[in-house]
Amino acid sequence: MIRSMLKSKIHRARVTDTNINYEGSITIDTRLMKAADILPFEQVAVVNVNNGARFTTYVIEGKEGSGDMCLNGAAARLAVQGDIVIVISYADMTTEEALNYKPRVVHVNARNEQIKYDRQTVQKALEHMDISELDDKLRW
Repeated sequence: MIRSMLKSKIHRARVTDTNINYEGSITIDTRLMKAADILPFEQVAVVNVNNGARFTTYVIEGKEGSGDMCLNGAAARLAVQGDIVIVISYADMTTEEALNYKPRVVHVNARNEQIKYDRQTVQKALEHMDISELDDKLRW
């Protein structure tokens, strides 16, 4: 049996721009694409956390290190700059492969820079209710 499984996702990225006049797709910072194992022109699902919109599109490369997360074409109508999105890629695999597969989850800060969740830093920030310090302290 072949199953469609979560391959990777970029979790809670901010939309940096929308471009209704582009042919279509989502432009993503190539650094995030590499971290999430997403190739140019790969199909992805995009979920807008702010409004619940879900759609399928393909990825084009943005400038490395730019934080680009730009919705193009018709998808530009489904978000506004600053919205939080989750970009999801899937892969088909056998049951045996799926049982041993670990998807890549790329967490980002408010600038769409990859961050690593360190339990102690997160706990300390939560205790002091100063979430803003997480962005800089948890950068890769």
